[in-house]
Amino acid sequence: MNIELRQLRYFATVAEELHFGRAARRLHMTQPPLSQTIMALEEMLGAPLFERNRRGVALTAAGEALLPEARRLLEQSAGLAALVQRAATGASGRLSLAFVSSADYSVLPPTLRAYRAEYPQVEITLKEATSDLQLDDLLEGRVDAGLLIPPLPDRARQELEYLPVLSEPLVLAAPAGLPAVAHAGKRTGAADLRKLAGLPLIIFPRHISPGLYDAILSVFRDAGITAEVAQEAIQMQTIVSLVSAGMGIALVPQSVSNLRRPGVEYLPLVQSTPLVETGLAWRRDNASPVLRGFLELMRKRI
Repeated sequence: MNIELRQLRYFATVAEELHFGRAARRLHMTQPPLSQTIMALEEMLGAPLFERNRRGVALTAAGEALLPEARRLLEQSAGLAALVQRAATGASGRLSLAFVSSADYSVLPPTLRAYRAEYPQVEITLKEATSDLQLDDLLEGRVDAGLLIPPLPDRARQELEYLPVLSEPLVLAAPAGLPAVAHAGKRTGAADLRKLAGLPLIIFPRHISPGLYDAILSVFRDAGITAEVAQEAIQMQTIVSLVSAGMGIALVPQSVSNLRRPGVEYLPLVQSTPLVETGLAWRRDNASPVLRGFLELMRKRI
């Protein structure tokens, strides 16, 4: 049984007018083809929908049952064009976004606020992941885009696009009250890494984020001291928590200073530091309109 929307529209119009002549005029057609369409629908459904007599037209019990369902289907069909247009323009759909933990304290919150304001009907799926895991997810198509720390390895450059989003210096995260830090902070407002030589360093594993790892060690090298790596952790929250516990010091992107933990002080360094970059990566062949809208918003914001 294949009921056409045209048949339901004719039926609903007659049910509202309870008069075939008025319904035909409303539908901009003559009465005979309207009557024939209704009779064909009744034959298809196996039950009369209208009682016809000299006094007029009335809905049968079958017609009363069909009318709300017919209206519902007609309303849904009327919204199909708008639904398709929203999906085609990226105004609705789903966006899966991965991010490194440091982005949670810098670019991620304002970006999400702006995107949700512009695209409220898009469902956003978030996944916190290190840069190496994001690259695997991107290459396998498990996420649409990822906020990560470069560089991209050779295996990824052929398939991924990349947009720099943020560059920031490294700052010192140290246990509160550390004498060398307290003295430096009072005197200059900045810490001298040479005064901290020999203190244990908490850092990302290199295979997780080689760009950040190398940037941190280059600061020690340029200061003429050797980094004493004591602990490794894959999340910024964990690194800062270990600093709070007095396990050592850390160099973190400046935005991580927005992560407040009791017992942790953040200070700029006397030494110049390389800028740590956060960028957005996505598959070159991803034609999603939702992703396209997200990229347009990101480009406007940087």
